[in-house]
Amino acid sequence: MLSNLRMDIRKVFGANVRRYRVAAGLSQEAVAERMGVDRAYVSSVERGAQNVTLLSLWEVAQALRVRPAALLDDTPEPSAETPVPS
Repeated sequence: MLSNLRMDIRKVFGANVRRYRVAAGLSQEAVAERMGVDRAYVSSVERGAQNVTLLSLWEVAQALRVRPAALLDDTPEPSAETPVPS
């Protein structure tokens, strides 16, 4: 598991950034403004193309108003097709 996480952590982080951004109703541009970076940077983070620093992780979390740990959570999201136990 650790080797898979290590290989995919940028993708996990990026997917979580996108999920929280969309849930907050924010554009990439709005997040970039809050962070003081270019929109293209946010896009590359979401694609998993950026190897972000701890400071950047903190800044993204602050911009999205989430805990930094939430952005590293590799727990899969339940899909609409997956039945939820009652």
